[in-house]
Amino acid sequence: MLDDRKLAVLRAIVEDFVSTNEPVGSKTLVDRHNLDVSPATIRNDMAVLEEQGFIVQPHTSAGRIPTDQGYRLFVDRLSGIKPLSLAERRAIETFLAGAYDLDDVVLRTVRLLAQLTRQVAVVQYPSLTRSAVRHIELVPLTDRRLLLVLITDTGRVEQRTAELPAPATEDMISQLRALLNTCLDGRKLAEVARIVAELPERLPPAERPNAAAVFSVIVETLIVRHEERVVVGGASNLTAADFSRGLREVLEALEEQVVLMRLLGESGDQGAVTVRIGSENVVQELQSTSLVAAAYGTGDLALARLGVLGPTRMDYPTAMGAVRAVARYVGQILAES
Repeated sequence: MLDDRKLAVLRAIVEDFVSTNEPVGSKTLVDRHNLDVSPATIRNDMAVLEEQGFIVQPHTSAGRIPTDQGYRLFVDRLSGIKPLSLAERRAIETFLAGAYDLDDVVLRTVRLLAQLTRQVAVVQYPSLTRSAVRHIELVPLTDRRLLLVLITDTGRVEQRTAELPAPATEDMISQLRALLNTCLDGRKLAEVARIVAELPERLPPAERPNAAAVFSVIVETLIVRHEERVVVGGASNLTAADFSRGLREVLEALEEQVVLMRLLGESGDQGAVTVRIGSENVVQELQSTSLVAAAYGTGDLALARLGVLGPTRMDYPTAMGAVRAVARYVGQILAES
């Protein structure tokens, strides 16, 4: 275990290296930080930190930089996540509250996280399988074509067109709309296919072909074939980072949805911020980066995750504060929508 002074030295090294991107020497620590000890004592402490794997000497200069293990200890010993200012919180709330549907919420969230942290933002869409139907709307486009709108309790809006085998009257559409909402309102999407399969028996035989076309769109397009998605923003921020190796691999990995889903992993408890540093990342191509992520959702249900990805030389307190705050606001907006 490290004593308080050595922890203070490690904290100072991390903060200086994040700020300057230059190896940190003992004289710099004495000049910049009120450690109340001599440079010789600082050098001894740095030797212990290096021996235990928390810092490393990148070349022959006297300066040291943190290792992944050093960043981990720094994050674990943070006294608290850096709170956002009142102006920042109001700006987040105003920006996200202006969204008109879930797609807009996700896109605004990506932009916001990238701007707040100067890192790459990653936002996972809420899983439809965990959502419930709030409302289904049928809008006639022609007498043989309908626009089907599915709205979930997580604020998600899905739209598809249904081609009908026969002309449909307004009365038939109205009755079909009422039947769908009566039977599906509040039902989890995982249950929809089973329920819809039983609905044709409740309709007159003449209306079943058109109804079957609508049911097919609901089941096959909106439920069965739906794929989870992760939206990425701010990738240009990586060019400002000092990647000694692997920038191309990082950019290529960010283009793969499967990689991003694996990176974010399962949603954890809401309000908790997860930090994975360097080799802790499950994706090999991203082991030169760090991920700061949090779950968001409605009520007690975590629906998905969002976060930021950047170099291990990251301003962790700021990133953690921004991710936690944005996750909380996104959850509030989805609950109110």
